[in-house]
Amino acid sequence: MDKYLIVGLGNIGDEYANTRHNIGFIVADALAAELSVKFAIERHAFMAEAKLKNKILVILKPTTYMNLSGKAVKYWMDKENIPIENILVITDDIDLELGVLRLRSKGSGGSHNGLNHIIETLLTSEWSRLRFGIGKDYARGFQVEYVLGRWSAKAEKNLAPRIESAVSIIKSFVLAGAKQTMSDFNNK
Repeated sequence: MDKYLIVGLGNIGDEYANTRHNIGFIVADALAAELSVKFAIERHAFMAEAKLKNKILVILKPTTYMNLSGKAVKYWMDKENIPIENILVITDDIDLELGVLRLRSKGSGGSHNGLNHIIETLLTSEWSRLRFGIGKDYARGFQVEYVLGRWSAKAEKNLAPRIESAVSIIKSFVLAGAKQTMSDFNNK
């Protein structure tokens, strides 16, 4: 039975809950809820295991904080013997408009410290990532405050359908593969 590592990036702690930077955690929570599984604290992460048809999903929310996300990804990839092509990381992206979803099968981490740490730790950028647009509605020099800030009430209301779409993309990635999923969902 094929195994997949689905990693939602974020920071642990109440002060980070429902912040833009934690959209990976929010999507991972939505995926776990849809598959009727709960997270338990494990080594380097909150982990839930689910089945989707004949596939096993290891869903992670790293407890290493964003800048050390690679530590959790590497540990669980090795522990569960999951091939690199079966890894999907969900992350926020300031370069995409709010709610835009884009799946990529490889690429740089750009200015995202979590993605960059995963690349450094795995020694490759050849793994899939689902970028969730958070926009860049901040004044120059206030990027950190923006990404660590909470959603406005209006933005939060508009997020629900995009989170549902993100869950659909993840399920398609597992069942149909990255190439087909990119064709079906990107730029839609």
